[in-house]
Amino acid sequence: MQVACIVAFFAAWQVGSSTGYLDPLIVPPLSAIAVALTALLGGGALWPDAGVTLFELAIAFALAAGAGLTAGFIISRSALAVRVFDPLLAGLYAIPTILLFPSYLLFFGIGPPSKIALGATMAFFPIVLATIAGFAHVAPLRLRAARSMGASAPQLFWYVLLPEAFPVVLAGLRMGLILGFLAVLGGETLTSNAGLGHQIVTAAESLDPPKMFAYIVVAVVLAVALNGLTSYAEQRARTSAA
Repeated sequence: MQVACIVAFFAAWQVGSSTGYLDPLIVPPLSAIAVALTALLGGGALWPDAGVTLFELAIAFALAAGAGLTAGFIISRSALAVRVFDPLLAGLYAIPTILLFPSYLLFFGIGPPSKIALGATMAFFPIVLATIAGFAHVAPLRLRAARSMGASAPQLFWYVLLPEAFPVVLAGLRMGLILGFLAVLGGETLTSNAGLGHQIVTAAESLDPPKMFAYIVVAVVLAVALNGLTSYAEQRARTSAA
């Protein structure tokens, strides 16, 4: 049933845009998008921009993961710190991060650094909150049992804390990666000189909807691939911890 609905939707799209019921400048035919996508994949224009976007994402995620995991673990070691910082960080997480983008543009310019800063900021909050939740809610009985058997601090971390918290932390990393990708792509569509988002806007301004949708398809495929890989890793981690 779901497949039939998807097929019907795309069939209606193709027929509507081909016959003029849908404005081809807004919704181009799927056949035209397929031609534009084939040209992108066969040419050399797509890969440099995809590389820029993935490079920005990689740096942003590395910064967010490093800061989020470190801060989250330190906060989780104190019940007082958890009570103070957990609601504070959750409140900051609710603020639209895109509001910071004009400041990032002024400070970093229109190049990759401003998109990296936006992506790192967006990805930081789910990572730090998941890290706090994961490490702060490890079963106290297991900690007491490990300490009673003479476990050192490193042994407590590697053999008790980390295995217990890892599935929750990994879920935060997965969410941070996806949000970081959306932030980087969104920043590129607003102001940039390279990247998939930049090409989407450039194609729209050039009144080339098939090319615009072709770049959107590439961005969607990357998002689905990233989500699939992280979901698989998260499922494996939960299975191993069970």
